[in-house]
Amino acid sequence: MFDIPPAFAEGFADREGEAGRAWLASLPAQGAAMLDRWSLRPDGPSWHGFCSVVQPVRRADGAPAVLKIGWPHPEAEHEALALRLWDGDGAVRLLTADGWSLLLERLDADRTLMDVPLDKALEITAELIRRLDRPAPAPVRHLRAVAERLAVDLPADNAALKATGEAVDDELIDRAVAYCRELGPVSASRLVNEDLHYENVLGGAREPWLVIDPKPIAGDPEFGLIPMLWNRHTDGDLADRLDALVEATGMDRAKARKWTLVRAVESWLWSDDDDPAGQSAEAIIDALS
Repeated sequence: MFDIPPAFAEGFADREGEAGRAWLASLPAQGAAMLDRWSLRPDGPSWHGFCSVVQPVRRADGAPAVLKIGWPHPEAEHEALALRLWDGDGAVRLLTADGWSLLLERLDADRTLMDVPLDKALEITAELIRRLDRPAPAPVRHLRAVAERLAVDLPADNAALKATGEAVDDELIDRAVAYCRELGPVSASRLVNEDLHYENVLGGAREPWLVIDPKPIAGDPEFGLIPMLWNRHTDGDLADRLDALVEATGMDRAKARKWTLVRAVESWLWSDDDDPAGQSAEAIIDALS
């Protein structure tokens, strides 16, 4: 039986509405089909991320693995493609996949970089970024298109918020739009994980630390740095942390600060006042201003 955590089901249904409830209703059958197809048996309670359920399993030969079934959304569309390209070099190894169902090597879900001293966590993350850097394959969505969309959506979304009194300062929106128009059309085509944060690096047996749950995008590597500021945003100076990541990865400091501000503004617009994501986005903007 494919186990769906009740906390995940409740939160996901509230967030995604009718479409999310329909997907949740289909999950038991999807999971059962994959367990049967790949000759798997459940091996303990499942866990979950923001948009997926992960069931520990044993393969026919008794080897441990996990079956991950994700909510179809654009940011994760090419997760399997990226994992195949990395082939376990710094990232969790993909064993096989069928659409949004992935069979992955099993890592230690209780051991993340959240529990590692920040300077060491940054060192580990920077090394992983360097190892995962390579040209993006053609199907992966491109930052050029994302930047073009953001240049239109950010002012429109902010205008809609003005009636509620929750809008962002227009000067910040103008800066973010200007950066999108400056950097977007000339963006590189590197394979970037835009969701590489401390909880998405797990301990493993094959390697001490491996990246999970990538959200691949083709673009400037600097676009992917902000997740290391979102998490643990109250630990130390965020501008100094960004500079340390830039130095450790050999990236461009000015470009890193510009893309980080763009993504912080976008996150702030999407967040409620009491949302931790909004609080961290505001802290990042303050640090870079």
